[in-house]
Amino acid sequence: MAEFMDVHHGMRGITDEQLQEAHRADRAIETEEGVRFKRAWADPQSGEVYCLSEAPSAEAVMRVHERAGHPADEIHAVPLTT
Repeated sequence: MAEFMDVHHGMRGITDEQLQEAHRADRAIETEEGVRFKRAWADPQSGEVYCLSEAPSAEAVMRVHERAGHPADEIHAVPLTT
C-alpha cells in the first residue's frame, strides 16, 4: 500500500484533545476505505494539521476525512522514505 501525508489548514488553536478526537474519528471508519492512519501532528499556532496514512489511494484518504467531518485541504503521496 502507498503512504500519504495530508494537510488540513485553518485549525488554529487546535488542542491536544481535539486532535486526538479527530484522529479517533478517522480510525473508527478507516477500514471501510482500506486506510490505516498511522500518526497525526498539529501546530496550534499556524493551524496546520498533518496526518500520515497507508491507503490504496489519495481518494480513499479524502473520503475518510470527509466522512469524519474534517476534509483534508491537500493530500500528497510519499513515494520514498528512510
